[in-house]
Amino acid sequence: MQKIEEIYEQYSTTIYKYLFCLTKNPDLSEELTQETFLVAIKKIDQFRGESKLSVWLCQIAKHLWYKELKKNKKHKDISFEEIPEEISLQETTEEIIGQKEEKLKLFKDMQKLDEKAREVMYLRLIGNLTYDEIAEILGKTATWARVTFFRAKQKIKGENQNGKESRM
Repeated sequence: MQKIEEIYEQYSTTIYKYLFCLTKNPDLSEELTQETFLVAIKKIDQFRGESKLSVWLCQIAKHLWYKELKKNKKHKDISFEEIPEEISLQETTEEIIGQKEEKLKLFKDMQKLDEKAREVMYLRLIGNLTYDEIAEILGKTATWARVTFFRAKQKIKGENQNGKESRM
């Protein structure tokens, strides 16, 4: 078995990126990354080698994220001081509301997908990860990640097309 320092060195960035995709919070992602490796050290004897070490670590990270969500059911609203100064004032209120509604619709549609497809969509769209990185995290091939993303996208497009046709 590799030394824990080597494991941390090799996988900490991947785990951080994965958690950042889930949390969208750099501080929380860093904290959960550290906690992931702490749990991994304590439970390394439970790792049977049936999957890649990175997959096992991502599973630990995901469970810690779920635990964090349960602990903090309510998400904090952003205070006025935390709003970035570089927000473009050229966007109209209607454009901002339209964009927000589109994002909300997309996330609602993504919730209808199975867990793996939804995870691939989040990692690709929010995390800006490559198919190779997604494959490594989820313990699959890059082709699988690409096909899963494509099919999920098609499913969302199909549901949106069917919904528009039924309203007409």
